[in-house]
Amino acid sequence: MSDIENRRFVPRDRNWHPAAHTPGYKTSAARSPRQSLVSLQTPTLSELSGPDFRHLHMGPHDNDLLLNFREDPQRSGLPIGERIIMHGRVIDQFGKPVPHTLVEMWQANAGGRYRHKKDQYLAPLDPGFGGVGRCLTDEQGWYRFRTIKPGPYPWPNDVNSWRPAHIHVSVMGPAISTRLITQMYFEGDPLIPLCPIVQTLRDPEAVATMVGRLDMAHSRTMDCLTWRFDLVVRGELQTWFENQR
Repeated sequence: MSDIENRRFVPRDRNWHPAAHTPGYKTSAARSPRQSLVSLQTPTLSELSGPDFRHLHMGPHDNDLLLNFREDPQRSGLPIGERIIMHGRVIDQFGKPVPHTLVEMWQANAGGRYRHKKDQYLAPLDPGFGGVGRCLTDEQGWYRFRTIKPGPYPWPNDVNSWRPAHIHVSVMGPAISTRLITQMYFEGDPLIPLCPIVQTLRDPEAVATMVGRLDMAHSRTMDCLTWRFDLVVRGELQTWFENQR
């Protein structure tokens, strides 16, 4: 039995998460509540149950960001940048797989720009890259995406703040209200400890749960490197999720 299977159930430690209002992360001022939270003592059926994704029809390239978008199908080629594979398992605190759950991801392109109308960073858009993907986990909880390694980008938190290269990841739970969202950073990126958002986490182990590890065993020769990012949805070894503040 593996170490993860031997771990006892541990309720979520709220001290592990940063305060909702963290001055170093300036936009948290507008996102943090100023009044006490309301406890939902009688949740509705929609809050206790959710969609069954097992029969959700996926497109042939929904999890392949190299092929799932063309600004101009007649002219746009493959996206520019370092080709990578991102894969891992969605598991619970005992190492049990979470099958048939929806995993979604979105990211900037190789230059650090999102395909979003409000992103005005000077890096150009890539006509061959949309930056979004989705897939269902298999029976053993595995998911997989092929994409381009995103670039870092500046943001106006202070005079010279930069976001490390990262990929946003969403995991859907048994109900819409239990959707979990996190980010995967890349092992060895020197911008990780400098990021004001990362600095809101006081526990280095919490940061480590958001770092994808280089997986040479599953890399493709003369094609692309692979990064492994397991998502632990609850318990002592849980991945840090940004919407559980």
